[in-house]
Amino acid sequence: MQDRHLFEYAVIRVMPRVEREEFINVGVILYCAKQKYLNAAFKVSPERLKALNCELEVEVIEDNLNAIVNISRGGKTAGPIGALDLASRFRWLTATRSTVVQCSKVHPGFCVDAEETLNKLMQELVL
Repeated sequence: MQDRHLFEYAVIRVMPRVEREEFINVGVILYCAKQKYLNAAFKVSPERLKALNCELEVEVIEDNLNAIVNISRGGKTAGPIGALDLASRFRWLTATRSTVVQCSKVHPGFCVDAEETLNKLMQELVL
């Protein structure tokens, strides 16, 4: 039997009108300490977003989502937050916010392969 590792994930949501609390799942952030893995993935459906707010600037949302991916992967191009360790970056990315792009509460699970689990969660929760 393959080793299973604890992982944590949060769903990335777009809440076009924060005051209405309606949201669309657009991505997932996944962190697995044992596998030294932190990554995010997203898929935006402009039509779905515009259905909740026709004035929403989809390009700005995509820029914010790309920043989440860059920070999760770390490195010099990810700014000062990208220089933090994996756990600190994950906690920063999943902190509670009152903005258009938000994360769900953090959920735990067990996985064999973190990348495969991220793809599975994207299929189940976003696509």
